[in-house]
Amino acid sequence: MSRIGKLPIEIPAGVTVSVSNDNVVTVKGGLGELTQKVDADITVSVEENKVVVSRPTDQKRHASLHGLYRSLINNMVIGVSKGYEIKLELVGVGYRAENQGQLLDLVLGYSHHIYLQLPNEVKVEAVTDKRSNPTITLKSCDKQLIGQVAAKIRSFRTPEPYKGKGVKFDGEQLRRKAGKSAKV
Repeated sequence: MSRIGKLPIEIPAGVTVSVSNDNVVTVKGGLGELTQKVDADITVSVEENKVVVSRPTDQKRHASLHGLYRSLINNMVIGVSKGYEIKLELVGVGYRAENQGQLLDLVLGYSHHIYLQLPNEVKVEAVTDKRSNPTITLKSCDKQLIGQVAAKIRSFRTPEPYKGKGVKFDGEQLRRKAGKSAKV
């Protein structure tokens, strides 16, 4: 039995979960609405204030899907009730970030600006304070989408191991390398 899959999902107040006939789970809450298509073999049922995910057999395929869909539904419930937030830090001389609505303007040491149009589901806030690195804060109810957007921003200038310059997640520990040593 899957350790993750067998755990029921608590539904907090203000969140409604519904399962349609074609196995589409819809979660509605204060921060938005999310839907997820579930494999036909996996059964999702709503009992009182809990969501229970079950599988028909103990085959390897069913076991892996059991835990997967339980985690996806749990992430949806957390997303519409609390939401997700990712902070990115720009480390480097002259690195800047500005946003005009859903358009993010990045200056990352290239000869040109990088413009990224963000989806409407993701809210962005770029803050530049004196004497600190610029930070980008992303907020959304969709964990998959916010992670994908954060990875895309990070891919424009991944942190390098010698000086640590680049776009990194807040609190991320970079593995640093020693530079060249002088001849003696």
